[in-house]
Amino acid sequence: MPRQHSLKGSCIVITRPAGSASGWARRVRAAGGTPLLLPGSSLRAPADAAAARTALKAALACDSVIFTSPAAVRFARRLAPLRSRANLLAPGAGTRRALLRAGCRQALAPTREDSEGILALPALREVRGRRIGIVGAAGGRGLLERELAARGASVLRAHVYRRLPARLDHRHAEVLQATARKPLYVLLSSAEALANIVAGLPKTALSTLLAGTAVASSQRIADAARTAGFTHVLQADSPHADAMLAAVVADAHPSRC
Repeated sequence: MPRQHSLKGSCIVITRPAGSASGWARRVRAAGGTPLLLPGSSLRAPADAAAARTALKAALACDSVIFTSPAAVRFARRLAPLRSRANLLAPGAGTRRALLRAGCRQALAPTREDSEGILALPALREVRGRRIGIVGAAGGRGLLERELAARGASVLRAHVYRRLPARLDHRHAEVLQATARKPLYVLLSSAEALANIVAGLPKTALSTLLAGTAVASSQRIADAARTAGFTHVLQADSPHADAMLAAVVADAHPSRC
């Protein structure tokens, strides 16, 4: 957790999905910064709940099941109890905690919190002839499905929620432009969310955003930020709030690190 006042004078743009950024905003305020919520996506229930429930039950009957995010766990629980004899896998600590809260006590997560990390887990190294369920939303990189299929597994997808572009209106643009004279840091952990924001902001507001410093959760996201037009890009150690904000503090106050 950043120290009190360590973000003083800085505006921190939080691009997490709509409705999921309150905890991040509290951390920013506690450290003296000004949070600005600029959601890159909006999470919604599946359009066909019955079909999603059927797909989820099929995924839960597989040898291993990967839940791609805490949202995947949350929306899956609304469709059916998460009872399974499978190896339950999560890409990171947040998803693992969500599974534990759902009563799944044997959930595993890698140290490296991304698709590459989960693919390196022992449970997924030898999967030829086995069935692997992936519970999440449509879209994304598709790396898990491609790599597991290349290893000889049969992959079943269960789309238990949808990621839609968040509605960005004049209020978001006005608040963003009002911060133009403050040091601006933009926290990024999703290339899809970044693309939605770039497409949804008016040109003037987008110019203000791109003039700030992008704080990327991985090398892949850092590359996406540069492609989007950011000149100044930092890379955090992980997608966790503490790691992302620590990267901001290290940049804003290098003498403290």
